[in-house]
Amino acid sequence: MAVYFFWGEDDFAIAQAVDQIKQSVLDPAWLSFNFQTYDGSKEESTIDALNEVMTPPFGMGGRLIWLNEATLCQSCSDSLLQELQRTLPVVPDSSHLLITSRKKPDKRLKSTKFIHEHAKVREFSPIPPWQTEALADRVKATARELGVNLDRQATELLGEAVGNDTRRLWNELEKLRIYQGNRTQPLTQSDIQILVAATNQNSLQLCEAIREGNGGLAIQLVGELLAQNEPALRIVATLIGQFRLWTIIKVMIEAGERDDQAIAKLADLKNPKRLYFLKKEIARLRSQQLLKTLPILLELEAGLKQGAIATEILPTKILELCQHFR
Repeated sequence: MAVYFFWGEDDFAIAQAVDQIKQSVLDPAWLSFNFQTYDGSKEESTIDALNEVMTPPFGMGGRLIWLNEATLCQSCSDSLLQELQRTLPVVPDSSHLLITSRKKPDKRLKSTKFIHEHAKVREFSPIPPWQTEALADRVKATARELGVNLDRQATELLGEAVGNDTRRLWNELEKLRIYQGNRTQPLTQSDIQILVAATNQNSLQLCEAIREGNGGLAIQLVGELLAQNEPALRIVATLIGQFRLWTIIKVMIEAGERDDQAIAKLADLKNPKRLYFLKKEIARLRSQQLLKTLPILLELEAGLKQGAIATEILPTKILELCQHFR
């Protein structure tokens, strides 16, 4: 299949995937003849791209047409839909059509359904920072791609350290690859602790400090995160995700639910075994304590989005959160 549809907000991961396709499809000597980019937000240029992809490549290699920032899966006129239906099923093997969009496709549209039937679809959405298993899986896959040998603990720690920042993960693994050199032994947890600054790990530590009502430590961690240029909204996203997870689990336990599989499913835990440790973390807490954190966190998020100064609003709201657990 010579049609690809990539969507999601992880711009760096999409850029990496686009480069891989360019390297596999195009001959560098004929790049300027066989690679064109079109504005996918305009119907006229979208039609031009669909016409161009039907043109045989010049010289060696294949042809790649990139329809960037496409809006086909958000709105699509009848005439444009007809062009899609006429073109996608007959794209020649020597030509490749790449469609990318930051926006989530609207599954109700005929154009979205048709593209999903005739394209290789990949989602590039950031992994929520609290999904530690998924972060570790992504570290493992990227490390394998770059030829970096990590043991299990190093993989988990690196996932916690960089969170869902794909660009930073790539840069850290490049650094670790150079450090590893010709060593055959896998890099260990101690290597990661020396070489990688743990921003997401500190965000999760911030959650723990708030849960323990330790205002002093919580303020210290906020200062460290901001000093490392960690975006305030990313810090808040981690807090919201973690406290939402704790709240769901505690509410279900207090409601009398004893089926761990049911709790894990509602809490969106891919690894139900993790539930044992999460239960221990919130054993001494009450659901009412956790429920009171969510409006504060939403106020914090709204304040930051409306232009509040992070160094002022974050410490204030963090201390307010800590008060509920003293």
